[in-house]
Amino acid sequence: MTHPEYILTLSCLDQRGIVLRVSGFLAEHGCNIIDSDQFGDPESKLFFMRIHFALEEPNVSDSTLRAGFDALCAHLGAQGQLHDAGRKPRVLIMVSKIGHCLNDLLFRYRSGLLPVEIPAIVSNHMEFYQLAASYNIPFHHLPLEAGASEADKLAQESRIIELLDRHQVDLVVLARYMQILSPGLCEALRGRAINIHHSFLPSFKGARPYAQAHRRGVKLIGATAHFVTGDLDEGPIIEQDVERVDHAMSVDALTAIGRDVESVVLARAVKWFVEHRILLNGDKTVVFS
Repeated sequence: MTHPEYILTLSCLDQRGIVLRVSGFLAEHGCNIIDSDQFGDPESKLFFMRIHFALEEPNVSDSTLRAGFDALCAHLGAQGQLHDAGRKPRVLIMVSKIGHCLNDLLFRYRSGLLPVEIPAIVSNHMEFYQLAASYNIPFHHLPLEAGASEADKLAQESRIIELLDRHQVDLVVLARYMQILSPGLCEALRGRAINIHHSFLPSFKGARPYAQAHRRGVKLIGATAHFVTGDLDEGPIIEQDVERVDHAMSVDALTAIGRDVESVVLARAVKWFVEHRILLNGDKTVVFS
């Protein structure tokens, strides 16, 4: 018999007895813990927990379990969520003219390596409509001309918001989407929009980062996946990685290596999000492996 599985995430002020209370709650409701992670941050004084468990008691309903968990969170003064581990989160991908991250995510999705549903791809250009069609994913071309007015930008974003609502999107992935989101949209997507930055932040911001890196003779290049906030490229960091390079490499060689790193880093961040492994800790994140 297959038992329904859940993932519990929780954060609250650190205090004695949290693990005991949570594990006791699960035992009382006929649940069996599959794996568990926790972390107490001595700086923020917050405690973080992620538990993957199976509900093995047939007389305990989903609604009863959720009501009990809400009561437990209220007792602990905690922010908590109870996720159905069998449900695939719905991810909307946004892209402009550079497609390596999009292509990588779609391949992982098709291969079953990324457990998501992708109801839509949004772009301000037409470059990747055929790629989207090859995966049978609706492609939405929402153009935004260079020098567009604030009103035009907000009108385009209103169409994005319509898509998010219509498709009940859990996560937005900016897979090299080269438009700055408005503060209002950033706030609406707080904690559920991930961007990939083409450097090991905060170095080499702006245009042609690999050309900048080449001019400076860097020996390491990297990429950073982070949550989107109203402060450009300053959101909580989820994942970073680097590759060693040397003086003999051209700009094109650096670019190729850098794009490989970007793809891997973004894919890791998205996978960890949909597996409910990322918890916000102020301007930082806790990422359970």
